Amino acid sequence: MSVVKVLLKSTPFVGDSLGLVGPDERELMIITGIRLPRIVAAILVGAGLALAGVVFQGVFRNPMADPYVLGVSSGAALGAALAIVMRIGYSVMGVSSASILSFLVATLTVLAVYNIAKVGPRAPVVTLLLSGIAVSIFLSSLVSLIQVFSGSELHRLVYWMMGGFSYVEWRDVLGVFPLVCTGAALTYFFARDLNIMTLGDVEALHLGVNVENSRKILLALGSLMTAAAVSIGGLIGFVGLVIPHLTRMLVGPDHRILIPSGFLTGALFLVFCDTIARAVSVSSELPVGIITALSGGPFFIYLLRKSRGRYAI
Repeated sequence: MSVVKVLLKSTPFVGDSLGLVGPDERELMIITGIRLPRIVAAILVGAGLALAGVVFQGVFRNPMADPYVLGVSSGAALGAALAIVMRIGYSVMGVSSASILSFLVATLTVLAVYNIAKVGPRAPVVTLLLSGIAVSIFLSSLVSLIQVFSGSELHRLVYWMMGGFSYVEWRDVLGVFPLVCTGAALTYFFARDLNIMTLGDVEALHLGVNVENSRKILLALGSLMTAAAVSIGGLIGFVGLVIPHLTRMLVGPDHRILIPSGFLTGALFLVFCDTIARAVSVSSELPVGIITALSGGPFFIYLLRKSRGRYAI
């Protein structure tokens, strides 16, 4: 029985008007309680990570900038790991404690990286990336330390670190939905600033852009979307690195088009990877983070070789 038929049967008046018999409760539970929240979660996580990659690459004018290289993902992972191990279950306006801690630690991480790399009024890109890598390694070691003392939560934490949506529920989706959508909407308002900032700080200042303020706001928005994605999807790599490159090659570097295109492309990519993760093994499903790494690594190398010498951010 198709998913569409089950959903139509469960809709009041629609099923009766089409002459469809009431849906099987087991099928309805599987689709609405397991499959749909998982799909929506994959859409939100893929879109959030891809858009965060677009923001970081635009702000730092560097194609290697992404949430993982800058340490943002490691910071978000540390916050979520603390929430899991300490079993903090409260929520604020539907936003879970894992999302809140992820955002706080991710924001502190990106601010720390930026201030460590700052030389005078500016933060050189190379120094910024090196600082991000150093901070990311340090935070990853803290997450590993938490795993050692996690006790009964070890299995859940290890599986979460691989990335996946096996334990996602509607309450998780509803808590993350406003964060990702708000971050995406606010990011779009800075599309013009991102376009101008790619020319360089001096040129941007001459064109009326407050570079420091715009950079701080965009870093906060990127951290927000990364933290929201990590809090329900775990550590899923390469989405924030590969998808901005692919989208930029398809639609060009104009952020007014790149931002919505990257949002949609990231969502479709992660839904596709999650479908493969569920279908590739009969006995047990693979973590979606493994699929993105296996597909994203070679694809990124292919993009670099194909675009070498004729493509630049």
